[in-house]
Amino acid sequence: MILWRIRISLLLVAIAFFICQQSITPVYAQTTLGYSPAPALNPLKGLVPYARPASDRFPNSMEFNYLALSDLVVGENIYNWEPLEYLLDDIASRHKQTIFRVWMEYPGKEKGIPEYLIKKGLRVTEWNNTNTAPFPPKKVRTPDYSNRSLRTMLTRFIAELGKRYDGDARIGFITAGLLGTWGEWHAYPRTELMADKNVQNDVLQAYSAAFKKTPVLFRYPAGKDDPTYVRNDNQPFGYHDDAFSWSTINTKKESKSWFFMSKMQHADAMEKWKQHPIGGEIKPELWGIIFDKHPSHPQAQDFSECVRQTHVSWLLDSGMFKKLQSANRVKKAKQCVQKMGYEFQITRVSFSQREDKDIIEITLKNHGVAPFYHDWKIELGRFTSNTHLVKRLKTNWSLCGILPKAEMLWRTTIPMSKDQLAVRVINPLPNGIPLTFANDPSLQMGDGWLLLPKQ
Repeated sequence: MILWRIRISLLLVAIAFFICQQSITPVYAQTTLGYSPAPALNPLKGLVPYARPASDRFPNSMEFNYLALSDLVVGENIYNWEPLEYLLDDIASRHKQTIFRVWMEYPGKEKGIPEYLIKKGLRVTEWNNTNTAPFPPKKVRTPDYSNRSLRTMLTRFIAELGKRYDGDARIGFITAGLLGTWGEWHAYPRTELMADKNVQNDVLQAYSAAFKKTPVLFRYPAGKDDPTYVRNDNQPFGYHDDAFSWSTINTKKESKSWFFMSKMQHADAMEKWKQHPIGGEIKPELWGIIFDKHPSHPQAQDFSECVRQTHVSWLLDSGMFKKLQSANRVKKAKQCVQKMGYEFQITRVSFSQREDKDIIEITLKNHGVAPFYHDWKIELGRFTSNTHLVKRLKTNWSLCGILPKAEMLWRTTIPMSKDQLAVRVINPLPNGIPLTFANDPSLQMGDGWLLLPKQ
């Protein structure tokens, strides 16, 4: 009886071994892929000009513009979305995504505050804003932010904006705006006119409820003890530094409490970039010259160091777009842009088989300073030898959350085929700029497809 049981056990082991050998073939192709810098023209990162820049100045994947709130809110609970629609469609026609900000106060402009509020008796303070350097002082019209009708209008507007545009593929990022001069959440030097924390919280909570997909960025990081701004370090928002490379990092021993990284530290928001994006604007005094080997302005801070510390993904800039720049300046700017935000390299690809299936494993590394913040879909494609696409294959892979220097393993099983295989990230904007991997140009097949070699 014992001998019989031993024989049965050995037979079962042999059968199991045979089944395993039949079902899984060891890796039959594994290839290490080399690094080559991704182009400066990659979506959702880099330098951002105002809408309709000259096309021959500098590569860019996004454009920016302001919108007056009075153009969008034309009556109580009455909205006119045509100005925003025009902006989004115009920029999308150039295959790019939009960053925008809505304002009520703008130096030198009469409009901004919805007219119906003024007719209802909203108090408006007109004053001369001297905080406009390098441009001359201009008149500003500041509303009484404590007005109940104004506060209601703000929260309802944000709710309608989110209902209509959250997740819109034409939009890259939104800067919160609405309060303060230029929508930058300050009224310096007339600080007493700025919206108080109650009004700020109205806006903060409204954005939090209305936007679950499209990233929203606020101007100032604020912790629980901030004397001026409502707490936002525990809210799902990024930040924008609008004096980048000017007052970004502390380079002297004395504390600069209003510098961007000082405020990040005081707000306990130093790790916020891992989930929420950092953007901003290069200080106008530094436009163009910041990319010189030795910037001529004495207050210029090292651009690369600012990028490293902030983990910034995008920056508004006019210097590289208003006029043609020298070849050396353009070359340096491209090198800097390549290291902003994300930069993904596929480092290794392997193929194995199970019965009539191919098992694909792809290892991806992020060489940038920040993760990718949009949940774009990723697909595989089968191509004939003459690079004709014959079939698309969906995956459940994601780029989100891959931190700098970190690697991600993607794995899937697909029907076996002798066709060539490629991978790409799908830009949801129709005809949008494709995401290009930081790999050898010989593997780039166009439209974002990267060939996955089997040898």
